[in-house]
Amino acid sequence: MLGTQPQTLYANVSRGRIKAKRDPDDSRKSLYRGDDVRRLAQRAAGRRKQDAVAAQAMQWGEPVLRTSISTVAHGRLLYRGRDACELADTASLEDIAALLWQAQGELPSVAPFAGSRGLTAAFVMLARGAAETIPVVRPPAGLAQEAGLILATLAQALTGEAQAEDMLHLRLARLWRRPAAADVIRRALVLLADHELNASTFAARVAVSTGASLWAGALAGLATLNGPRHGLASRGVAALADDIGYAPGSAEAALRDWLGEGRYVLGMGHQLYPDGDVRAEALLARFELPVAFARLREAGEAITGERPNVDFALAAMAAAFELPEDAPLTLFAMARCVGWLAHGLEQVQSGQEIRPRAQYVGVAG
Repeated sequence: MLGTQPQTLYANVSRGRIKAKRDPDDSRKSLYRGDDVRRLAQRAAGRRKQDAVAAQAMQWGEPVLRTSISTVAHGRLLYRGRDACELADTASLEDIAALLWQAQGELPSVAPFAGSRGLTAAFVMLARGAAETIPVVRPPAGLAQEAGLILATLAQALTGEAQAEDMLHLRLARLWRRPAAADVIRRALVLLADHELNASTFAARVAVSTGASLWAGALAGLATLNGPRHGLASRGVAALADDIGYAPGSAEAALRDWLGEGRYVLGMGHQLYPDGDVRAEALLARFELPVAFARLREAGEAITGERPNVDFALAAMAAAFELPEDAPLTLFAMARCVGWLAHGLEQVQSGQEIRPRAQYVGVAG
């Protein structure tokens, strides 16, 4: 498929371009991840058609937007050139907002919301802001202030607290009555703040590119986050840990039965981190893994050759500290809102509308 010598294949493996593992049925053979091989085959110089490039760009392919906010490079997550895992040692989410928005200032207090707190309240308050805010041309400082108001509003919706007297990770720790979890909550918020052009961030940028407000961009991001392949992925990992981690006998055998039903191993591997999701590693190093998750991790690594991703880490963290079921999504929403707003600010400055074309495959007229 690649049209190369074996040495070139091995070089691509060593550089992390193709994931490989030993064949469990024959230790003399290796298995290579099909998606990686197909992607490299499409990249072969002089053999790529324009439509193939465009189609691949929508599925972990070539970059389609220029940004100076964040990137994953050589196995590291960088926020404006700074290592996110190193920042997580000391920074707060507010610090990351200042870095990504290139602005300073405390989050404002917002008017109390007469209603329930949580995800529903977050949708309501962002939708209200999107409906009531008239998009106007504003200087960067004014837009940054609006971004601060949006994040403060989302925080109030998720925590039920209208005042910004404490940092966001302390407010979440108080909400969940887990003061001992405050530091790991802070680290999770920092590590989740942005992740280049993920699905929810792309949705936020598309909305803002039309001239819609930052409120509309944040609402689009939250709506996109609320799916099992994105912000809700940790919920599936937790369910899998319950099934596999407490199964009698071998966890690996139980996981193979799971796979035999046409499903895949949740919470393992990430396309952008061939050597392991550094965000997961940074979080998992901060608490003892619950037994069910330890068994799932061991079985998952043995079968897939992959390491846990951040969805696994968030589900394990929630179990380790006995956080509510919706804690991973709450963390994701509050943290990633910082990234949505950063990309919204950048998109406004670009002045460009995002409008890709569709490849029609229907009946010809």
